[in-house]
Amino acid sequence: MSRLLEFLVAHGYLFLFLFVVAEQIGLPTPALPVMLAAGALARHGELDFSVIVAVSVAGCLLADTIWYEAGRRRGAAVLTRLCRLSLEPDSCVRRTEGAFQRYGALTLVVAKYVPGLNTVAPPMAGALGMTPTRFLLLDTIGALVWVLGLAGTGYVFSDQLERVVGQLVGFGTMFVYAAAILLAIYVAYKFLRRRGILREIAVARISPEELKGLIDSGLVPVIVDLRHRLESTSDPHTIPGAIHVPVEELGGQRERIPLDREIVLFCT
Repeated sequence: MSRLLEFLVAHGYLFLFLFVVAEQIGLPTPALPVMLAAGALARHGELDFSVIVAVSVAGCLLADTIWYEAGRRRGAAVLTRLCRLSLEPDSCVRRTEGAFQRYGALTLVVAKYVPGLNTVAPPMAGALGMTPTRFLLLDTIGALVWVLGLAGTGYVFSDQLERVVGQLVGFGTMFVYAAAILLAIYVAYKFLRRRGILREIAVARISPEELKGLIDSGLVPVIVDLRHRLESTSDPHTIPGAIHVPVEELGGQRERIPLDREIVLFCT
């Protein structure tokens, strides 16, 4: 942390701007320690707090606008590719769309505090057709809430942070190794859990050729299109005769799905 403070003092606002842009683009650059350190430096007069806020918000808007335009132009394809980088790629897009359905445009205001949502929310806003003016307004508010929350915490609790950092330094490399081991265990758990789910799905899988063979032979099963609304809107093509039921509504749509016939479910 002390080296981080020295680096911030030496390179100042340009480093902060570039760091925020990289973090919001989706690169693995954790913003928490940098924003806390910047706030602490402002408390001791090394940096100007108002400039910290302006530079950080500008970095957020630059990165978020790039993702917003990508989502507006390419729709669900951008979100699908982006979500492949997450630990839970199969539910990433659906979770983000669910957040927009529950909280509406306010999702942009709180997204930066939610891991995994901060990068996906801007392209989702573009894919859902949010106007540029509305997006910039809400994203600016969200960036201000995020920057003021983190940098403000560093400013108010600068003395306490220095003591905590001093104690962590006393543990030396042991703390770093412990954090790395815990992170590796978490990532491995997510990976193995996903592999297990995919293995279960593979047991009951039917290929497109097999399904077409059933349809051609007259043994047409009940086909249910489970794609979420964003994907079905951007790509309206589906299997002939399929019933569109988003997966989150599947439990409440049993009357639409005959249980006396074979059922085939498909999504992306």
